[in-house]
Amino acid sequence: MQHARYEDFTVVLPTLNEEATIGELINYLLSHYKGIHILVMDDGSSDRTKVVVQKIGKASSSVAFVDRKAMGLQRGLTASIVHGIKMANTKYAIVMDADLQHPPEIVGRLARCLKHGSNLAIAVRAREKHWPFYRRLISKSLMGFGKLVLFFRGKQSSTDIFSGFFGVERKLFVSVYSNNRNRFVGQGYKALFDFLKCADKQSIRLCEVPYEFRLRKAGTSKAGLKQGLAVLKSFFS
Repeated sequence: MQHARYEDFTVVLPTLNEEATIGELINYLLSHYKGIHILVMDDGSSDRTKVVVQKIGKASSSVAFVDRKAMGLQRGLTASIVHGIKMANTKYAIVMDADLQHPPEIVGRLARCLKHGSNLAIAVRAREKHWPFYRRLISKSLMGFGKLVLFFRGKQSSTDIFSGFFGVERKLFVSVYSNNRNRFVGQGYKALFDFLKCADKQSIRLCEVPYEFRLRKAGTSKAGLKQGLAVLKSFFS
């Protein structure tokens, strides 16, 4: 894939105060994936995230910054992801975090899965060795319950049903969302799970790509009680 082109792909980057890492990530994507499109879906950053992205955007028409707060839209990670995928004008969308915990070199592997017959490619966390015990325990408990929800509903599951790093055929995602708007928890941060619980299992051709979840380079986690409650809401909607 040395000479591969990525015009059919849009990377959707939901952001909230990612000034320290967003420039490095975008420059990597542009230099390693020729022709790729990038949508930065910002949820009200108070730092220089917008300045950094727009500076890069002046040199590359493939990069766009969307100020969702200024547009008066519902805030939330899932809402940002859905908005970005709907906005994309390419066949495929790849969603990832902007804090470099998701290694950008995995983007190419997700793209290969989608180009070779899959319509959903999930980057699954192989190891989370840097997480404290209590966080691993909570994560595994929620993961187990979420998989039970999908099993009893007859839905497609995955090794990592809560991954925030995945690629999808845009038309499929938009169709599933359009038919299940009220079941996507916009203020939550598990867009993939919301998609899986709503999609017809027979419509999904899944590919999984393992990777090691990295330590955050800068900033702090946005996850908290509000997001945790949103996960529970996703289970029962």
